[in-house]
Amino acid sequence: MLYLGPNQHDNPQAPGSNTDWQCYYQQQASQAKHPLLQQFYGAGMVAASTPISQVPLVAVDFETTGLSAADNGIVSIGLVPFNLQRIFSSQARQWLLKPRFTLTDNSVTVHRITHSEISSAPDLSALLPELLPLLAGKVAVVHYRQIERAFLAASVQVRLGESILFPVIDTLELEARLYRTRPLSWWDKLRKRQQLSIRLDASRSRYQLPPYRPHHAVTDAIASAELLQAQLSYRYSPDTPVGELWC
Repeated sequence: MLYLGPNQHDNPQAPGSNTDWQCYYQQQASQAKHPLLQQFYGAGMVAASTPISQVPLVAVDFETTGLSAADNGIVSIGLVPFNLQRIFSSQARQWLLKPRFTLTDNSVTVHRITHSEISSAPDLSALLPELLPLLAGKVAVVHYRQIERAFLAASVQVRLGESILFPVIDTLELEARLYRTRPLSWWDKLRKRQQLSIRLDASRSRYQLPPYRPHHAVTDAIASAELLQAQLSYRYSPDTPVGELWC
């Protein structure tokens, strides 16, 4: 996952944090034209009042050619289902993809996926019949939602002629609620005090979680799943309504 920062805006067409996602899915199931999206939305979504312990969760991470979904593409997707007690590593999946846009030297340096590795990789369109059912009916867990939600929406729009939107629990956002509640004061800046990092590795270290190799899609997905388990254990309750966590 490429990280930009916590202050970027979501896709402007995305529903807000108070969206009734259950109702939204019902509406989209009747309005979607492509069969894949009809099936995706037809699987439904849990109500916002559902305790997080009863919510089907799937951690997702994308590696991309850059940070803008408008002119960059997805090169790798990692996915792993989990709940509050277990991460189902045996069901973890990872795919390499050939993006619509050329790899940049910077992106290769970050995620170490090279031109030769993706030369025979499929386009996302070939993966969607497999990927979307794995996401259907589940709440996605990511670290920095502006990558996964925006990139999948843009990529699906190009392939299917329709976009896709879904609720996510953003572990970066949960950390920001704790550590980015106010900007640094002039005195903090004068003393060159830095804001506490809410990047994935730094956030994990606060919960004594082990370091993992960064920018590897399935590893980052597992790392995000573990981070959410820790955040819920320290800061929330199994009875916390999912509506207090998702956006």
